[in-house]
Amino acid sequence: MLLGEQEQFLSYNGEVLIFQLSKPKHVEEAADKTMNLCVRRMAFNRDTKLFVQKSSGVFSMRASHFKAEIICCSCTTDSRTGIILPCILMKRKKQNNVVKYLLLLLHSSNQFEQSFHFKLDYELKEDIRLFTGPSVLWRHANKLYYISCDTCTVLSAPVQLSSVVWTGEIEDEGTVVLGIRSACLSESEDEDEFSTSDGAIWGSEFFGYAIETQKMLTGTCFMPHAYSRVVSSVYVCKNEILKKQLRISLVAVTHRNQLIWFQDGLPKGVCELPYEKPCSVKTAVTSSNDLLFIVSFASGNICVVQRRDSFQVASKWQKVKFVLVDDFIGSGSEQLLLIFKDESKTDMLSTFKITDLGEVNYASGINYTPDAPAAEGLQENGLLTVQALETRLQAGYTSVRELQQHLGLKKRVILESCRALIDLVEERTHILPTAKEVKCRREYRSLLNSTEPFEGLVSLWDDIENPPHSLSKETSLASKVPERFKEKLWQRVVGDSLVVGVKLTESFYLSLSDVSLSLVMDRDFSSISPTIECRNKIIKLNKAFSALAVSSCEIEPPPKKMKLDLHSKNDLKQEFPKKVQLDGAKTVIAVTSLSPLLAFHRVCCVVLLHAKKQKRRKDSLQESKKITVLCGKILLSLEDISNGKYSVKMLRDNSYCTGSMEDILAVLAVSVRFSFQIVSSDCTLTPVNSWLLGEMECTPFKECHDNIFCHKAGNMYGTVFNWTLKNPFEGVLTLFCRNLTVLFQCLHSLTRVLPPSCDVKLLRRGSKGVITEKLALALEKEMLTSRSLFFSKESKAENGLTWGNEPGKKISDASVAALLDSEEGVQQFRKELQNEREESVLSMNQTMNGALYQEIALKVAEAQLSTDMIVWRLS
Repeated sequence: MLLGEQEQFLSYNGEVLIFQLSKPKHVEEAADKTMNLCVRRMAFNRDTKLFVQKSSGVFSMRASHFKAEIICCSCTTDSRTGIILPCILMKRKKQNNVVKYLLLLLHSSNQFEQSFHFKLDYELKEDIRLFTGPSVLWRHANKLYYISCDTCTVLSAPVQLSSVVWTGEIEDEGTVVLGIRSACLSESEDEDEFSTSDGAIWGSEFFGYAIETQKMLTGTCFMPHAYSRVVSSVYVCKNEILKKQLRISLVAVTHRNQLIWFQDGLPKGVCELPYEKPCSVKTAVTSSNDLLFIVSFASGNICVVQRRDSFQVASKWQKVKFVLVDDFIGSGSEQLLLIFKDESKTDMLSTFKITDLGEVNYASGINYTPDAPAAEGLQENGLLTVQALETRLQAGYTSVRELQQHLGLKKRVILESCRALIDLVEERTHILPTAKEVKCRREYRSLLNSTEPFEGLVSLWDDIENPPHSLSKETSLASKVPERFKEKLWQRVVGDSLVVGVKLTESFYLSLSDVSLSLVMDRDFSSISPTIECRNKIIKLNKAFSALAVSSCEIEPPPKKMKLDLHSKNDLKQEFPKKVQLDGAKTVIAVTSLSPLLAFHRVCCVVLLHAKKQKRRKDSLQESKKITVLCGKILLSLEDISNGKYSVKMLRDNSYCTGSMEDILAVLAVSVRFSFQIVSSDCTLTPVNSWLLGEMECTPFKECHDNIFCHKAGNMYGTVFNWTLKNPFEGVLTLFCRNLTVLFQCLHSLTRVLPPSCDVKLLRRGSKGVITEKLALALEKEMLTSRSLFFSKESKAENGLTWGNEPGKKISDASVAALLDSEEGVQQFRKELQNEREESVLSMNQTMNGALYQEIALKVAEAQLSTDMIVWRLS
């Protein structure tokens, strides 16, 4: 702000603050009068395109013995709250030449707060700055002085300087003053001798001084010392600490009418200014993310320099009284507010212009036309900008095409891999396309899509017309399975889920472990990835179909998760389906989202069964081999779903629910299971059964009477319950519901019929008795596994030893007597005795190979992990 003006303008949060100091009309009659500092908050109205007053405030001062003036105003940070507030520095000069200065803060309520005051025997005239605190800094007699609200005492910095060009915040340094001083020669340099240092050559140098730490900073990180004789003002755009080095980007105006951009202490660009005597520079970031440099001149002229593309003057204006930068129109970016000089109008905000040199352009009461050369320069800059944008657009288009080609190649690799998987499951030999076939496909695709063809996907081996028979045998890796391994393949639609089930024969299922299903779309859909993702959850039901034995996917405790991952490779992209065990035949179920499949209107899916087939060896160890079996295909169409062909049908028939076993499994597969233990200390639990059959309108399944289906209208329809009484005072209630909302509704309804003394507890995994029984079986299995593996190890180790004598060969007493009759016989007997002793030692120190040890350790660890999981569930 200009010094000594009785009317000052300041931008704050998109508003314009006008500070005015009203003086008494007659000085000789001012003994009993006051001096008022008034503030008006003005906001821009986009409808009327004028500034309107929002509010105002007044600060009164006694004016009997002094003259008051506004020195400067700025927005600074209040160190007490960290809020940026408008700050005004006032001067009151008394008759005895004592000058008193007053620093005021303006709050949002238009209340003025006196931060501090201080007295001097001279007037502030040079390099006056307001900064964080609030604090005041000035230069007097080539010395630097400052005062803050914390000290309230004028302090002097131990530096001599000729001017202050910038004051602001530097990372890790706090408030820093950038000044110019006479060059300080080192002790090794003599003024009479020739010196090669920059400071000695130019006679002056830049320096930085940190106010809080009283630390000197080298000036070369800002600018070379050679510019210290011409720079008049600086604006630091960015500063950061990178690899323990201070990196600074700034612009500086010079006495030679130039604007220079510096990066890390080196000049990067220069712009010739259109007017003389530039005095200050500030920045603005427009809606187009363009950085503008606004340069003010002593004559009242303003010019704007664009940083993007060309470091040149974009526009200029004359007879400007104030220039402010803020978001005046509320667009989220900054604009320039130019307030022009107009002596014919009393209201300063009647002649103004708001612009960002782009889309924003508001003006009021202006009869001023910018200079033609600036407009021509702006047009030339616009042409250069368009050319640069065209080049950038062409480069971006090329990058997009390359990315599309890369994504297309990835898609084709995935599709070819899926075709190879399907051929492998169906025991067909998969032959990769030759280069000639790929070329034909590529040309055909280019004719259809009218785009450039992608790079071909060819075999990594040499193309062979007829592959050898041995290769086809190696590619047919599907394991032999019985001709009748499945009884039924079915599908159901429940809500937004597709449920697919495969009913296996019991004999085949008993030889499997880690059973799961996957769904792969038929090869007719070649434009997308055919693999369908299925949810990861396992459900187990015992032969009696008791809900107490139903459990979710058994999550192992965290410390045990990575112990046994020796042979299995986890596929992060493929999740496994649900598995349901029933009495007699076994059913495996996969659940997937239905909505993505409906986009194709009609889709055919291949159902694959994945499992580990167990084979018992002679040494009682079980060998597992991964198999993949084709179970069949399912057809899904939007028309069949609309007609309810695959819907679950749960109807009442003579107090029973007539849903089929497939319908029951589908409902359970998409439901979430919760078990609650209900204990009553002073009354029986008969109200629970009445609540289920009455208020909840439940009927038992015809296929399994222990589970009942809820027919109550609303969200709770379709919930499956199982109520098991251990004794009249304790029971377990199991719910299969769609989501937590249904669960909370059921529990809320249940609590209204239960006695107040009842205790309801959520069970983690089934009942305690069932888990205890599982623990006993797991411990027995662990003991049998260890014993069988130990004896297997003994037999294998004995078979692997090499003995000196043949099996069953013994030395008789007669032969011993015959050997001892001669000296040669004694030597032979001694040799045989030594061999027998070595064989005895070998039998006591048996060893085994690494593969056998790894197999034994894996089996024992699997048994121990199963026991640990059950113990964790029981705890």
